[in-house]
Amino acid sequence: MKIKLFLLSIVIAALILIVLALSIPANAASFASLASGNAHYVPGEVLVKFKPAVASQERSATVAAQGHSVLAHLNQPGWAKVKIGTGQTVEAALTAYQDDPNVESVQPNYIYHTTQAPGDPQYGQLWAFKNTGQNISSGTYAPTFGKSGDDMNIEPAWDHITDCSSVVVAVVDTGVNYTQTDLAGNMWSSATYPNHGYNFIGNNNDPMDLNGHGTHVAGIIGAAGNNGTGTTGVCWQASIMAVRVLDAAGQGTTATITQGVNFAVANGAKVINMSLGGGGALDKVFNTAISDAQASDVVVVVAAGNDYGKNNDTTPTYPCNFTQPNLVCVAALDQSYALADFSNYGKTSVDVGAPGTNILSTWAGTNTVITDDFTAGWTKTSSTGGGWAFGYRAPDSSGLLYPSLLDPSTYPASGQYANNTDDRAYKTFSLTGDVAVFQAYAAINVRNGDYFRIVYKSIGGDPFVDGTLDSEFTNVATYPKFFFGSSDISNCISATCSLGFQLTSNASVQDRGVGIARFTIKTLAFNTTSYNTINGTSMATPEVAGLAAMLRAYNGAQYTCTDTVNAIKKGGRATTSLANKTTSGNAIDVMKSLAYINPPTGLTAAVDPAPIVQ
Repeated sequence: MKIKLFLLSIVIAALILIVLALSIPANAASFASLASGNAHYVPGEVLVKFKPAVASQERSATVAAQGHSVLAHLNQPGWAKVKIGTGQTVEAALTAYQDDPNVESVQPNYIYHTTQAPGDPQYGQLWAFKNTGQNISSGTYAPTFGKSGDDMNIEPAWDHITDCSSVVVAVVDTGVNYTQTDLAGNMWSSATYPNHGYNFIGNNNDPMDLNGHGTHVAGIIGAAGNNGTGTTGVCWQASIMAVRVLDAAGQGTTATITQGVNFAVANGAKVINMSLGGGGALDKVFNTAISDAQASDVVVVVAAGNDYGKNNDTTPTYPCNFTQPNLVCVAALDQSYALADFSNYGKTSVDVGAPGTNILSTWAGTNTVITDDFTAGWTKTSSTGGGWAFGYRAPDSSGLLYPSLLDPSTYPASGQYANNTDDRAYKTFSLTGDVAVFQAYAAINVRNGDYFRIVYKSIGGDPFVDGTLDSEFTNVATYPKFFFGSSDISNCISATCSLGFQLTSNASVQDRGVGIARFTIKTLAFNTTSYNTINGTSMATPEVAGLAAMLRAYNGAQYTCTDTVNAIKKGGRATTSLANKTTSGNAIDVMKSLAYINPPTGLTAAVDPAPIVQ
């Protein structure tokens, strides 16, 4: 297989230097041969060093005899910069001067440059690319100060490649804001799909991101680099395919996700990023989609999950725990290169780690968050005189008490909701923007024939009169666990959006009731200039997907998904926090993966017979 790897070039160059040192006559010039075939030197020029005994006139005659001219004498004794003849190659000039008895040494006039780093104004906040121990001013995850040197080692790789646009990367997610300034020029082009992908939530050609998550992922892979705007991605130039399989609340199904994977494969993606998880081992449709991607030589990069230290080996998360060799599952590291406390891991299921805390990237627009503590503005009614009441509950593992809405007021310590009741609680909110998502923690315990409902209405008033049903639960028992739920209520965007909760019961058995805590409504107004800093294995995953695209773009069409996965895993850097926590024990290292060469197998050594002495 034809592999373009600069490390191989360095090895060859070193071998040639050794051979030349042994074989060149003492009175001949020596030079370093460029084995890579990439001329990183000034064309039309060479640097020549004459032997000390050669007089000035004789030096001039030597140059003139070659049809060359001296451009300058260097301030190192004996060295001159020489312009070679028209049509002559640097290599030919080197050979000619090497054979000249007046010349001590000759070499190309090599080109040097600063180590490549983009000039984007927020680049200094991208600790994953260059960790100087900087304070991530917009970060929410401690530590916001990093440890210098703990990063992806990407800047040296940018000296070799920044353009990955020859490899299509599918972001199978909530969509992508393809008008975002840092992404617009790096989107996949297709006459059939003018908006750069497909929307399997709305079943149309517009994969616009109504959440922000997919846009953030896309920016980590391929925000335009060195364009004087915002941030940069792993790849400065990219070809990002937007595949919307998750809704505004970040939720999708086997059907939407597998359709997205199949679409990406059918339309030429060679890397797929899926920063999502859930499901189960019995999801044969999803499993088959990954296998089909493998058969089409596609690398699939997925997130380990954010279940606060869950071991995926014992409690599997999918697609991470699928076993196809083209799949890479990624854990998240913090700024000190410790395993992030929220990150899942697994010695046999999770492959590598990558930075996943306080990650700045592109966003779909401006978010506004409305929080409510249930203390004011709520209308509460009950047909039996009890119903919804204010209280405090601990909805998550932190143990902290949060203002809550409860029915009955004693939930869940004692008492039960009333029979034959219709308990309502609602409030009017002023919502603006393009998208609205309601979020809360809820514990729900209702029996057959009894119901808990969430309903909204854009024109205000009692939403349970001619409102829109968002969710309905019956025969559900989640206590003591509060689960986190979210819903797209974009149809309620207005100055008079009323949102409410209802518990109705019949005359039969009762149960504990319902508790709601940590209520928020998040709205999104689209724009082309927003950025956001968030945390998650979702952020670590596209760093690996970007590396996969870089490897395939650098090494050409014959570099397979197997080659790519090997370079990612085996070219990584051993990291203490990942030892026995991932299959490789490595954090990704872009430069080392770029230089990684699979060791040859099946070689044998033969010893030449002793020479015949005559």
